Amino acid sequence: MDQIAEPSRTVRTGRVARSPTPTSPGKGRGPTLIGSVQRALRLLEAVGGFRQGATAKQLARAAGLPLGTAYHLLRTLTHEGYLRRSDGRFFYGESVNGIGRADDRQSDRHDLRTRMQRLRDELGAPVYFALYRDGEIHVVDVADDPGRPAVQPWADLRATGHAHAIGQCLLGQLSEEERRDHLARHPPVGLTPSTVTGEAAVLRRLASLRPTMPVLERQEYALGTVCAAVPITVGPMVATMALSLPVEQADRLTVVAGQLRRSVGAMGPSFVL
Repeated sequence: MDQIAEPSRTVRTGRVARSPTPTSPGKGRGPTLIGSVQRALRLLEAVGGFRQGATAKQLARAAGLPLGTAYHLLRTLTHEGYLRRSDGRFFYGESVNGIGRADDRQSDRHDLRTRMQRLRDELGAPVYFALYRDGEIHVVDVADDPGRPAVQPWADLRATGHAHAIGQCLLGQLSEEERRDHLARHPPVGLTPSTVTGEAAVLRRLASLRPTMPVLERQEYALGTVCAAVPITVGPMVATMALSLPVEQADRLTVVAGQLRRSVGAMGPSFVL
């Protein structure tokens, strides 16, 4: 399953930190540090101290660097989008803005997980959040606990989308051409006696799914487990929130699937990453 990436550190502004001298690894010494990276970061920090932008000479002086070294680093940082140059002055570029937004994305992910944990407790079932991205199924996060364990992915979830509720719900939101492309790359195979196989049969099933209704799956991916998934479409994004239950609780599936649908609908689209 996909793991959520750790957030990037936001570039600090308004202060220039002096980095220690690079050292080589060895007994009693610190880790090897890359001096050029340290100098580039000092320049980036220096830019934050000039609201109206700064010239190369000003930044070199603020960062304590030779002018020639500063020129080379500024040229590289500008090429990579971390800085932009206008009228001979340097300002933060779009790439630095992207680093700053990483904190917001991490906050969103934390909020998503909190909501998923709340859903898990309300529904009495593990909850999953997944996306269809770059032609593949990605399970982004799972909220479970020892008393309500998630389904163990014994077969690759990306390659078996035809068999589980998450995959069926995601594929059901695609166009027929996109579904055919996916199934051509991941041919439907039988995982349990209940699995629907054969491309034509799977396509018919996907075409019959209703856009706003939960997708129910009973022991098609794993024996002893029933699942439900709710479609989420925000612009071009294709996503789903899902849950699973032990087969002994199969009589609850329709009810909790309806609860999941209502809860996800009440959340609105802002939690989708």
